[in-house]
Amino acid sequence: MAVSDRVAWDLCAALQPGAGLEEVGAELSRVVARVVAHDALRCGALNPATGWGATSLAFWHGYPPDLGRALLSVDGVKADVRELVRQAAPTVVAALRARAHDPLLARHRVGEELRLALRDARGVWGVLCLLRAAGGRPFDDADAWRVAELGPSLIAALRGYVTAKPGAPAEREPPPGMLVIGADDRIRAMTPQARRWLDAMKAHLAVPDWLAESSYASLAAAAREHPEPPRLCVPSVGAGWWTAIEAQPLGDDGDVAVVIQRATGTLLLPSFCDWYGITARERQVVRHLHRGSAPKQIARAFGLSVHTVNDHLKAIFRKTGTGGRDELMAVINA
Repeated sequence: MAVSDRVAWDLCAALQPGAGLEEVGAELSRVVARVVAHDALRCGALNPATGWGATSLAFWHGYPPDLGRALLSVDGVKADVRELVRQAAPTVVAALRARAHDPLLARHRVGEELRLALRDARGVWGVLCLLRAAGGRPFDDADAWRVAELGPSLIAALRGYVTAKPGAPAEREPPPGMLVIGADDRIRAMTPQARRWLDAMKAHLAVPDWLAESSYASLAAAAREHPEPPRLCVPSVGAGWWTAIEAQPLGDDGDVAVVIQRATGTLLLPSFCDWYGITARERQVVRHLHRGSAPKQIARAFGLSVHTVNDHLKAIFRKTGTGGRDELMAVINA
């Protein structure tokens, strides 16, 4: 049986911009509990364009901070989100009994997690993880089936949350900032500009300190493993601007530089187009608009009529909620 219209509507209502991440997590947990009982919930949004498994937004409810830190640690992430999104099957029941976590799990009486990759034909939009305490009823196949049925509705709710406010921000973003993450995965230093970014995220999204610190540590860990610098493109929820966060190793001692800045142009377009459902042809049109091309020039470049290009532009403006080229470019450009 598919998810009821009421549950689908309530998922969209739970994911409303303006509330803090923990507040949204609590409301999301309340709705999901009507389908699958659980003791704690975490839900992360992924950018299909990045594809390497780091969440750009995360809603947590009921997880103790030290358990959350462990799940975002090097070992936790390896065994967690990244592995889940690489699997073909969307749902997996995981006991979370990795050796590195045993003392922590025992201390918090953690039983197991039911994990769902929020996947459709376009890619992976996020993950949903439900936790049950040790000693409780284990998750079974019926639970896995019910949580999998939540997938399409939760994807729709996440996309509605991210794309609710496409307009240009009313206030100016801080200048680019940089953090230095040490080999111990702690913040060793930061520029004053980086502090302003962290303060802005806290003000707009009420990001808990432990979650911000652990997320940067997770990004630093990925930078040490990947030849290409990992990059997050955080949606404009609350702040009004999209944020690009990129990590690069500083040398062989394990230190990693994390640069935070407004995402614009080529940094923004892949994720922006994913979330707003821009088609492949429409993406080409947006890229040419970004370069300053007029509709006639775009039509010549692709062998199309100007009428067809204008139809693509109308679809782009409708999907992004923008009133025209100038407003769209105000969102995409600094």
